[in-house]
Amino acid sequence: MNQIKNRGWSVTMAGLGINLALGILYTWSIFKQAIKDSVMARDGVFNWDIASLNDPFAVCCLMFTVAMVFAGRLQDKLSPRLTAAIGGLLTGVGLIVISQSNSLFAWILGFGILTGLGLGFGYASATPPAIKWFPASKTGMIAGLVVAGFGLASVYIAPLSNYLIASFGLSRAMLIFGVSFLTVVCLLSMFLVNPPQGYVPAGAATVGNETAAPAKPAVDFEPLEMLKTAAFYKLWFMYFIGAGAALIIIGSVAGMAKESMGELAWLVVALMAIGNAGGRIAAGVISDKIGRTKTLLIMMSLQSAIILSLLFIGESEAVLLVSAATLVGFNYGTNLSLFPSVTKDYFGLKNFGMNYGLVFSAWGIGGFIFPRVSQMIVAQTGTQKTAYLLCSILLAAAAFVSLMTKAPDATEGTRGVWAQLSAKIAFARAQPIDVYLGSRHI
Repeated sequence: MNQIKNRGWSVTMAGLGINLALGILYTWSIFKQAIKDSVMARDGVFNWDIASLNDPFAVCCLMFTVAMVFAGRLQDKLSPRLTAAIGGLLTGVGLIVISQSNSLFAWILGFGILTGLGLGFGYASATPPAIKWFPASKTGMIAGLVVAGFGLASVYIAPLSNYLIASFGLSRAMLIFGVSFLTVVCLLSMFLVNPPQGYVPAGAATVGNETAAPAKPAVDFEPLEMLKTAAFYKLWFMYFIGAGAALIIIGSVAGMAKESMGELAWLVVALMAIGNAGGRIAAGVISDKIGRTKTLLIMMSLQSAIILSLLFIGESEAVLLVSAATLVGFNYGTNLSLFPSVTKDYFGLKNFGMNYGLVFSAWGIGGFIFPRVSQMIVAQTGTQKTAYLLCSILLAAAAFVSLMTKAPDATEGTRGVWAQLSAKIAFARAQPIDVYLGSRHI
């Protein structure tokens, strides 16, 4: 009876392609290393304070999360197509801005603010329309596929960056990326579309099919209602720690590998990207089978152990360093699949864009605070080890929180308060007046 053409896979592939362009964020360590080499050589090209090297990256993460909240609402209410086009425009313009100046201010404005906002608009538009075309039983898998592009991007951007910087310099490389990504994202945005009102995906639960996953939770939470639940703050804390801890490694991995791998340090960035993308897909599929919180427990625990192991791995031990970086990338990638999936499971699909934008604020704030603090620690001590130890402890705490995290019920939040009040009023109206007056009859 439903003759609506399912465009789920074309939307999914467009979202994947958009994220393959926007994943330039994870190649920051290569750009940072080129800037650091200039600063240390005192060649006059980049005159930055060494403690400020991560500032554009940290601001980019923060702007990313600010944009996600507004972009999520925009794609919910208007169109993912428009949202993605805005993202492509901002990302491209931001990269073009930094191609014209080497000042720290220009890089904070261009890479930090404009590109950060662009990444948020583009990323927010990719996942929601894709998962709306599929049943709940495939939420994790589809979310994992779409966001895998963001993680996988460094597989080609890292070696391409290395080549472009060596051939044309950092500024010209940024100009090439800016023009290319603006064009690609805006073109792919044309394929993003939400399903029409009333669309029911094939394989969704139907009456009489008790084994199928429910098409949606019992309650679609409004953003303000979600903010009144304990589940939101537990998810936020875990995301803040899981993302922030890994972004320290992601933002510095090229520098970490340079001593043992020289000009091939970009290879570590690419391998971490493969782990990042693999983690997103694997976590999506696994969590569809065993549940989101169990997968979160496994992921946070493993990440804590792996980052702790970095305390005992020297920068000259290339094989161990590459292995650890790949595993850090894998576990980090699971965050970007699990948290959108659990947000949809816990709070519904109707307001998913903005709800996930609010949950995603944990990623941005973690990405702003952790790398900045880490760079300050390095400037003071000359080593990342104190930061690694702190991250390992916090990840263990996040794993513990996952044990206490469960979906909110309909009585939580504003909706629950009003529902209970309405029920009491309805009950009162249905009772004889003498129930309340007792022996004091009129």
